[in-house]
Amino acid sequence: MKTRNRLSFLVKGTQALVLALAVCFSLGATDAGSRFTDLGHRLMCTCGCSQLLGECNHVGCPESGRERDELKGLIASGQSDKEILNWFAAKYGATMLAAPTGEGFNLVAWIAPFAVFAAALAGTILLVRRWSVGRTHFAPIEPSNEDPAAVARREKIRRETESGFDEGNQP
Repeated sequence: MKTRNRLSFLVKGTQALVLALAVCFSLGATDAGSRFTDLGHRLMCTCGCSQLLGECNHVGCPESGRERDELKGLIASGQSDKEILNWFAAKYGATMLAAPTGEGFNLVAWIAPFAVFAAALAGTILLVRRWSVGRTHFAPIEPSNEDPAAVARREKIRRETESGFDEGNQP
């Protein structure tokens, strides 16, 4: 009985969360002002100021007023966002769009940065691996297995190159 109540509470809570998300995402979706703002930030001003149409503050801009009026008219006529963006792209060219479309050759503009990053990361990993492959870690040789002549030679080298410091008193 307890698990049944818990399950019912969980289902109702999930339904309430989904409903709240749907309401949040649909608020302002049909509002002409919010559509104008959204589409104005997805289009570029064609006057050469390199600003978004919705934010063009170029004093005396000969283009932005007319383009904003066209955008308001297209929104008022009931066209969808995609139709409006396509209309502007057809009239002014693809450079009017603030972001490239996800179709055809324009898809390269979305994929290329991620592909270059992945290639650079893979190259770095391979380079680091190649650098670390040649390194070997030498373990100290056990005195019982070592040639007595080598031990004597190493001891002679140590005595000749000794700097006068004991190992515990090095600076």
